[in-house]
Amino acid sequence: MNSTAPPRRRGRLMLLAIVAVFLLPMLLAGILRFTNHYPDARRQKGELLDPPGDLRAITPKLLNGIGYAWNPVDRRWRILVPVPADCKDECRRVARDVDTVWQLTGREEERVDVLWWCMAPGCDWPPGIHRPTTLKRLAPDAAARAKLPKVDAAAGIPVYVVDPNGFVVLRYAPGSDLAGVRTDLSRLLKLR
Repeated sequence: MNSTAPPRRRGRLMLLAIVAVFLLPMLLAGILRFTNHYPDARRQKGELLDPPGDLRAITPKLLNGIGYAWNPVDRRWRILVPVPADCKDECRRVARDVDTVWQLTGREEERVDVLWWCMAPGCDWPPGIHRPTTLKRLAPDAAARAKLPKVDAAAGIPVYVVDPNGFVVLRYAPGSDLAGVRTDLSRLLKLR
């Protein structure tokens, strides 16, 4: 009778080990989920705006006077840059970074408009910097500027991501690395 006790105990230990292999990861995932701990790969790089800025009621005007429609049917995302009148070096840096982000969207680049929104007369895309083919230069609009969340929070040029409906959903602080825009935008473009 003693010869059967060790195999039975070994069998029970093996069964407990198998159960633990399957249950412990689910238990750990549940704990992480309900304590709001998420892996960095699942988090956005920009500041998620809650509530998002709502630009749907505003029809910005291009520099040529034609209105820019938000048109959600196109499923077009936007990189919005509110540009002050007197930015020289910072405008060049932001324009270069935004153009790089736009080019890195690859085959989806036609679904991403770059909105270079002049907040005062006289600003333009910096000379010598490649212009994205979807670049839209928007005329100054004080009412629209007031709708941009935290546009004046810090000195410099923030960058925003606007969804197809016209909601400003992400903000990147002035001076931040715009590689995060590319990461977030690549995830958002997968949404159809």
